[in-house]
Order: sequence, then C-alpha cells, then structure tokens
Amino acid sequence: MSHSHPHIPATDLSGKKLLISIVLNIVITLAQVVGGLLSGSLSLLSDALHNFSDVVSLIVSYIASKLSKQKASINRTFGYKRAEILAAFINASTLIIVAVLLIIEAIKRFSDPHEVASDLVIALSIIAIIGNGLSVLLLRKDAKNNINMRSAYLHLFTDMLASVAVLIGGILMKFYQLFWVDSLLTLLIALYLIWVAYDLLKVSTKMLMLFTPDTISIKEVVRAVNKLPKVAKIHHVHLWNLSDDELHLEAHLDLKEDISITAFNDLLLKIETLLHEKFNINHVTIQPEFNKEDPKEVIVQD
Repeated sequence: MSHSHPHIPATDLSGKKLLISIVLNIVITLAQVVGGLLSGSLSLLSDALHNFSDVVSLIVSYIASKLSKQKASINRTFGYKRAEILAAFINASTLIIVAVLLIIEAIKRFSDPHEVASDLVIALSIIAIIGNGLSVLLLRKDAKNNINMRSAYLHLFTDMLASVAVLIGGILMKFYQLFWVDSLLTLLIALYLIWVAYDLLKVSTKMLMLFTPDTISIKEVVRAVNKLPKVAKIHHVHLWNLSDDELHLEAHLDLKEDISITAFNDLLLKIETLLHEKFNINHVTIQPEFNKEDPKEVIVQD
C-alpha cells in the first residue's frame, strides 16, 4: 500500500474580512428590524430576516474557516477539512428555509396590502446596499477559490440585490402609493434566494456524500492509468473531494507482472504525476496487486 499527496496550497482566507462583514450585517439587521416595524414594510422585514441569516451564515463560515486550518490528530486524521463544506451546506439550506417563509408571508399580504412609511424604507435600504456592497467587495476574491467563502459571498450578494429591490419598491410606494409592490418584491426576493441557493446546496451535498466531482470522468482516469507500462487494470476506484482544494483517489492496481517495491515506487510516481497534471488529483492511494482473485470492476460495492 502506498499513498502520496502533493497538495495544492489552500487559499489564505482572511478571518478579518469575515469579522468585518459580520459586524456590518449585525448593524444592518438591527436597523432594518426596527425600521420594518416602524414603517410597516414586509419587504424591509424580509430583507432584515435575510440579513439575520447572513449573520448566522457568516459566523458559521468564520468558525469553519478557523477549524479547517487545525492540524490532524490521532482522533481526527483529516482534521476539520470538511468543516467548510458543511458550512456551505448549512448556509444554502438556511437560504431556502428563509425564502419559503418569505413566500408564505408575501402571499398573505397580497390580499391585504398595508400602507408603508416609504421614506424610512428608502433610507434603510440605501444603508443596507452600502453595507452589503462593502462586504461583497471584501469577500469577492476568496469566493472564487473556496466553497465556504462562496456561500458567504452569495448570502451577501443576494442581500445587496434584495436591498436594491426594496429601494425601488420604496420609491414606487412614495411617489405612486403602490403598496402592493412591497409584497411583490418580497416574493421576488424569496424566489431569487431559492434560485441562487439551490446550486450551492447541490454542490455541497455531493461533496458531503463523497460523489465523484462533475468535472472529472472516472472512465477517462481509468483509461489514462491503464495505458501506463506494467499496469493490467486499475479497479475498485473511489474519487471524491475531501475539501474544496483537496481531491482524493484510492484504487486497487492489478499489475501485469510481479515487480519489486522499487519498481512499483517508480510506477506510482508516474501515476501520481499523470493524475495531478491531467485531472488535478492531489492525493493518491494505490493498493498494488498481482494475481489476486478479487473483482476487477472499476466500481465495486465494498
């Protein structure tokens, strides 16, 4: 049995950025709750609820980011590397739950539109746009390389867009007394939340279930390895993301001849190089076999 893991360095995530975003969103949430109650605006309260979910998700993301950097131990051989995937799953789930609650409340309000203090709605939505806009700029770079940061970024970005919608609604209510717009905007915000959260929920669920990444074909991996000298067939293949930047492969390797350990080490280096350069697999565990009587299918139910 041999394994190697020439890891790709993880992105250096800044906890300070998340902390700044947490503080900004706490201030925005408190302001919108008070403003929503005073103005009677459901869309402002829905934006406040969304912002509160942002605060929770950002705190989860911050904790997960810190945990993921902790070293492995005897009791936690992988450390907390999957904490960020779990955080992304929780954040996506909360977005969808919040959206469903908003849809229910918006439908109730359609039949009984309430008069809204539009000036307060406009002022608070502008504050929310500025606050969330700053947070989006802070996290934009890290969001490109990490699923946990991407989930936090999505929360903030969608809330910024929601605040823009609330601002437009406030303007329409102020100048045209179209108070039903408040319920319509709430409904649209909620539907948009579901749309953006679904993809993140799907990706994080696949990672938690150890599914093969969509970007890699196991059949192509098998074909590439089987072309190498001395290889009869690679089988019992498992391929999964341990974390956003760590892709694992483990498999049995049936050899054409009874080679020495030194010769196998040379072959293993070729396999590791091939898998890393062609498929970006950076952690390889191979069990060498020769004339062993076991199933030789690529995928075997263990």
